[in-house]
Amino acid sequence: MKHIVCYSGGHSSALAAIEVARKHGTADLVLLNHDINPRVEDGDIKRFKSEVAAHIGVPITYANMRGWEELDQFDVSVKEQAFKIGAGQVICTSRLKTEPFHAWLKANATPDDCVIYYGFDATEQDRITRRVGVMASGGWRTAYPLATWPRTILSTHAIGIQPPLSYGVFKHANCMGCIKGGLQHWYAVFCTRPDVWAKAKWAEAEIDHTIHKEQSLLELEPLFKRMRCEGIEPDDRTPQQTWWARVKKRIAQPGFEFDGAAKPCECTF
Repeated sequence: MKHIVCYSGGHSSALAAIEVARKHGTADLVLLNHDINPRVEDGDIKRFKSEVAAHIGVPITYANMRGWEELDQFDVSVKEQAFKIGAGQVICTSRLKTEPFHAWLKANATPDDCVIYYGFDATEQDRITRRVGVMASGGWRTAYPLATWPRTILSTHAIGIQPPLSYGVFKHANCMGCIKGGLQHWYAVFCTRPDVWAKAKWAEAEIDHTIHKEQSLLELEPLFKRMRCEGIEPDDRTPQQTWWARVKKRIAQPGFEFDGAAKPCECTF
């Protein structure tokens, strides 16, 4: 039986990998990761996932999109001339992660010989329910150690490994400039990664469509500049209602509704 951990490089997936290794051993353990272009995957995330894999004693298995070294989420979107398709499916998730994932499964596993593990915890029941349904439709079995197993570890600090430094500002280890991120996330991108912000503006111009329904990034710049001048800290970790309430106390923009809601992210790697 193969134990395949969806190993994103984020803290939760690392904890799930450690729990699986402690329960089932490492002989049949696979840490399955998608390497993302280093322009948008923080170097400290790459450091973190390598250190955790070394601690477990299992090499990372990569299922990468062809051309990942050159192409980021914006390049992929421009190539497809869309950020989203259908009922809101995000192009970059499909190309960078979902398609390589299923291609790897088809080549290396069957529903009868493996269990696929995700790092969702007990507070993420909606994500668990969706993932169970999606994978079960293909006959795949899934498990959620952080939500359903007795926990043996709560932080990688316990094994002497510092979580990714990006968690100081951002709440996840997904791509910097997440297409499904809300305005709170994108304000943090604006403040901390002007190169990513510029690339995203380029993509909007090339596709002639906006990432957010509210306004284009170019149109958001005056507001974000004013927020920065008012001393509003980039912070993607604080719950969005709390964070936007703080913003509204400091600044008001006529005709603009402060709705930074993001759809649930399905980038499970």
